[in-house]
Amino acid sequence: MSRLLDTLARWRPFTAVVVGDFMLDRLTYGDVDRLCADAPVPVLDVDHTDERPGGAANVCLDLAAMRGRVCAFGLTGADTHAGTLRSLLDGAGVDPSGLLEDPQRPTTVKQSLIGLAQHRHAQKLFRLDFEKRAPAPPALEKRLVADVQARLAQGDVDVVCIEDYGKGACTEAVCQGVITAARARGIPVLVDPSPRREYHKYRGCTTVTPNRNEAQAAAESLGMTLPRRPESPEDFAPIAARLLDELGMDAAVITLDKHGALLMERGGEARIVPTVARQVYDVTGAGDMVLAALAAARAAGLDWFDSVRFANAAAGLEVEQFGVVPIPIEQIHRDLLLRERATRGKLRTEGELLVEVAALRQGQPKPRVVFANGCFDVLHAGHVSLLRRAAALGDFLIVAINDDAGVRKLKGEGRPVYPVEDRAALLGELECVGAVVMFSEDTPERLMRAVAPDVLVKGAQYDPASIPGAAFVLECGGRVELLDVVPGRSTTTTVQKIRGK
Repeated sequence: MSRLLDTLARWRPFTAVVVGDFMLDRLTYGDVDRLCADAPVPVLDVDHTDERPGGAANVCLDLAAMRGRVCAFGLTGADTHAGTLRSLLDGAGVDPSGLLEDPQRPTTVKQSLIGLAQHRHAQKLFRLDFEKRAPAPPALEKRLVADVQARLAQGDVDVVCIEDYGKGACTEAVCQGVITAARARGIPVLVDPSPRREYHKYRGCTTVTPNRNEAQAAAESLGMTLPRRPESPEDFAPIAARLLDELGMDAAVITLDKHGALLMERGGEARIVPTVARQVYDVTGAGDMVLAALAAARAAGLDWFDSVRFANAAAGLEVEQFGVVPIPIEQIHRDLLLRERATRGKLRTEGELLVEVAALRQGQPKPRVVFANGCFDVLHAGHVSLLRRAAALGDFLIVAINDDAGVRKLKGEGRPVYPVEDRAALLGELECVGAVVMFSEDTPERLMRAVAPDVLVKGAQYDPASIPGAAFVLECGGRVELLDVVPGRSTTTTVQKIRGK
């Protein structure tokens, strides 16, 4: 996992092209507390309606949340919904100029009616689809492919995604034109396939990402005779191998919900990439997220195994949300960091800490970050009391500790008793501590300025005017709290007793 985390710590923006079926999702919310008088159906008392990009447009938003510069290519109708979709994409930082109007079709709109069970829990009641699935006319196919080719010719595209919902934009001519143009320039093409059985149109792509049902349909479309319905992850290995051969891909990735994913690279054996158990709320958008996350990971230079790990984490966070919600890269990074906590503890590099804090601050309501620092050599009851009270002042406590040279400079030869790794490990076992970070400077002020805590905590024995970083915290609207120490408890006294002084 360390290789994956190292890449995430150095994450950089990338450029992606998304070709596919673009939609507008309309979510109509209300309360449901009665049945219709003339039929046994629930009545939705409408409160409000939200509009969000859907389908391939959702892939664009997912990529943008991972710091992608995204260009959208597809079809819309010549209607007001098309204008709304373009505006939403543009507002999210996605370039919608590659969306072509087809006057013979409406913009695909999926309208969901959502009730609040007991006025609290969102529950989808019904969905209305407004669409036309006819294949794009030849003239628009040619324009779409030509526009994608022109964008690829600019030379800065890192990855191409094809999101095929079977709504007519991803015809064989379009898919083959885009795949041929991209592969000629060495650009990977990742495909989330249509539920329909038309896999031949993806020939030459880098990978496809079917789910378990789509993989079984693909096997049937390729003429495979399966001895039984595939259930276990290993059952899908022959399908992955056949897809690799038939489509000439570099890798096949079959997503298997709670079982993670099956990965097979060309010339290699099938590997199961496990995921972690999640509290699943809504699986909507999980396939979009897998495609986007795989694309982002490959653009970042991750190998296939780590790319699927990354995609598993992103999709897991997605299904914990209601509806389609882009997951920022910081939240995915934090999720992977937390998975490592069992083996790595709570010690963070400065870069990892800043990612975790940024992810926390994207939540609502925004958490209060508390910062405390010290040597914390030979952890004792006084330390525990102070840190427990410090944590109670906010939502996430960061403990910054001096490195070994810093402790020696402050406390003299023979200190620290415990090296920094041991001190961090002991602090990390305290439930009240959110993260531990080491600093090498004489004071933690530079680190504190990077974190910008809401609350700075020190012992009451310190003069507020002399506390490094205190003025900065106050200038930023934070506060400085001086907490009483526990009398008679100090590391120096403890060390002297042990040494018989």
